[in-house]
Amino acid sequence: MRPNGRHTADTSQLSTLRMWGICLLLLSAVAMSPTTAKAAPSQAAATTHVYLLRGVLNIFSLGLDTIGARLEAQGIPVTVANFVSWSSLADEAAANYRAGRLKTIVLVGHSSGATALPDMIAKLNQLGVPVKLAIGLDSVFKTRLSTGAERYINIYIGDGPGEPVRAAAGLRGKLDNVDVRGTGVGHITIDKNEAIQRRVIAEIDAAIARSRGPAGPVAEPGAPRAARAAAVTPARN
Repeated sequence: MRPNGRHTADTSQLSTLRMWGICLLLLSAVAMSPTTAKAAPSQAAATTHVYLLRGVLNIFSLGLDTIGARLEAQGIPVTVANFVSWSSLADEAAANYRAGRLKTIVLVGHSSGATALPDMIAKLNQLGVPVKLAIGLDSVFKTRLSTGAERYINIYIGDGPGEPVRAAAGLRGKLDNVDVRGTGVGHITIDKNEAIQRRVIAEIDAAIARSRGPAGPVAEPGAPRAARAAAVTPARN
């Protein structure tokens, strides 16, 4: 017996409606998925810039690229460059700060990139630009911090090539030396270690959350010593 034509048409229409229903459910699930919905960056994040300085040869600090990508996913602008660019990057940051495009400056360096951080901080301070946070990962040379970020965190391997950062007399700003010996990280892997990366990002997020504008009043070049002394809080090692 041949099937009834109307029955066949009704069955076809029901199948089509079911298919459209399934498609709508799938589209709704995708729209509500937290992995696909990206929140707009906050104003504090949008006016922050994180400069990540690689070490020698640009091939041993690729963990900084991963950190940079994770920060960008949060809406935080980043620049990843070799440590030899620290001076020109300081000029760029100062120009953007004066133009009002940038309010919070964060510096992160690995190996020779960490060693260059005090020089970059000093130049920015000389240009009248504050640094909210600096994080060094296993600086390879003895480093003395004479001018400060609001907070400077030096994460180093005490039984490896890394060195603690020393505070010069009169340093202003908070200095923390964090020895991670015995944790299984090495000089080449410290920037790629998941726990270290999470800490770096958490410290940056916390610094941005504390931001209510500039990282702190840094006196203009040539200002009286008393004005500079009042700019930031006393150091702690």
